[in-house]
Amino acid sequence: MFFERHGGGERALLVHLEGQNPEAREDPQEFQELALSAGADIVQLSTVTRHQPTAKFLIGSGKVEELRDLVKAEHVDLVIFNHTLTPSQERNLERVFECRVLDRTGLILDIFAQRARTHEGKLQVELAQLEHMSTRLVRGWTHLERQKGGIGMRGPGETQLETDRRLLRVRLRQIKSRLEKVRSQREQARRGRRRADIPSVSLVGYTNAGKSTLFNALTSSDVYAADQLFATLDPTLRRLELKDLGPIVLADTVGFIRHLPHKLVEAFRATLEESSNSDLLLHVIDAHEPERMEQIEQVLEVLGEIGAEGLPILEVYNKLDLLEEVEPQIQRNADGKPERVWVSARDGRGLELVGQAIAELLGDDLFVGTLRLGQQFARLRAQFFSMGAVQSEAHDEDGSSLLSVRLPWVELNRLVTRDGHEPQAFVAQHTLQ
Repeated sequence: MFFERHGGGERALLVHLEGQNPEAREDPQEFQELALSAGADIVQLSTVTRHQPTAKFLIGSGKVEELRDLVKAEHVDLVIFNHTLTPSQERNLERVFECRVLDRTGLILDIFAQRARTHEGKLQVELAQLEHMSTRLVRGWTHLERQKGGIGMRGPGETQLETDRRLLRVRLRQIKSRLEKVRSQREQARRGRRRADIPSVSLVGYTNAGKSTLFNALTSSDVYAADQLFATLDPTLRRLELKDLGPIVLADTVGFIRHLPHKLVEAFRATLEESSNSDLLLHVIDAHEPERMEQIEQVLEVLGEIGAEGLPILEVYNKLDLLEEVEPQIQRNADGKPERVWVSARDGRGLELVGQAIAELLGDDLFVGTLRLGQQFARLRAQFFSMGAVQSEAHDEDGSSLLSVRLPWVELNRLVTRDGHEPQAFVAQHTLQ
């Protein structure tokens, strides 16, 4: 009942406000891309200069009258504002325009509702929609308000409204309970991966930066990727084998956007926690985007909201194919550690550098090399095999085993020091320094 939407193609008038606080400023180009992603048929983008928003309409009454005439002349079905509207502002504008009015949050919610594919994704979207709708519920029952009086206007208006609010609260509790189970299941899966010592790496970044294209290129997957905002909504995990490191779990996550509605951050917390519990974040950046610095700041802001600001980050500058005279490369910090990688996910240039950089950053806690074990250490040799840490075995002239192993340093220390020895006494060759 609550979520019926048109199949797209609605004639939409876009209203963008200029002159506000620079921190609250929205991008009109991005606004148009959002509307197109929702399936709107854009009639016109109207830019309104207003330094002080009004309480009644957000914009001035003169501009409202001007827009009303445009709505009628162009047979507009929907007016979308590139800003957050209060419930009363939405109500007032709808009365004047005599058509539906949507704000930026409602527009993003609608895109999310169209993109959700999994049961979990649909639950998360419904939660965000219900919480957004709870403040606007009164609009659906204005024809039952007692205050108006008159024939046909009296009756159980408040009772019906209270009934709907109660049903809304019940549904919210149900969804939150189900999402809590999803959250618990994800945490169990993460604990399993930690026990198996499989590092997790999450792709994060601004929407349409090319995360899914990079994900597909690295993992040979076929996750939906398109040149549109919020093409990916449901998280996807794949196992990836890296040279000199072994298996990792790579996660493709929902893209961020400036002023991402707080309701969405809360609703998608179960999904976003996949990023906050990762060993490494790959921050995918559109290298061709003129406003990429602002986008980087927005991503870091959302990472702070989900408690992921302290995690190690490798910046991946994507879309190298759109730049001239820039070659794939790894840029390092003062300590020599990878800090930034330049790649093109579309044509595959530089993809091997991403794997190399991940292996270097995650390999600090991993021993990859050869151990020499004399015949008296047969029990220790058997333990390495039982852990699945041995990649190959050879023997030298005195009969000692030369084990090519890969395992965390903490496990190597635990096994060797238990017999009163130092790990370095067995190391014949250490690949990662």
